[in-house]
Amino acid sequence: MDTLLLNVQYHPIARISWQQAMKLLVEGTAELLERYEGVIRSVTQHFPAPAVVRLTRWKPWKRSIKFNRENVYARDRGLCQFCGQQVPRKELTYDHVIPRAQGGTTRWDNVVVCCLPCNQRKGNRTPEQAGMRLLTKPVRPAKLLEGTRAFLQYREGMPLQWKSWLYWNVELEA
Repeated sequence: MDTLLLNVQYHPIARISWQQAMKLLVEGTAELLERYEGVIRSVTQHFPAPAVVRLTRWKPWKRSIKFNRENVYARDRGLCQFCGQQVPRKELTYDHVIPRAQGGTTRWDNVVVCCLPCNQRKGNRTPEQAGMRLLTKPVRPAKLLEGTRAFLQYREGMPLQWKSWLYWNVELEA
């Protein structure tokens, strides 16, 4: 159960866990705007389950960029890092530069977007062993990626409580 975090001016800035939201509410640095059905219970108290919270005073919200498929896709601009072809999201595959079988880990600096043919060609080898070259060295992004702002638009499957606070992906009539 995620909570939508708004800044002081009611603009959406992050999707946070309900635990983080509860911490902000208890500290008094946020106010509850929308709630989910049900409650959060502590030993002595009951709290409404936070769906949307707003920071009550300006606070820099620095959050490290989460490692996930969407953010790797945004970092690599949707391009296969071996052949340079655009990879449609539905055909997206990860490639571990140093394969897990050889001790590689699933981290920003070891995972790249890869098309299926290149992924199969590389197999369970390093690029050097497969005779392939990476177009760019994988690194952890230092700032918010363009594609990650997609959460600011309300989409099917998001909690209904968020609908009033996110941008709608529709054309407004004049």
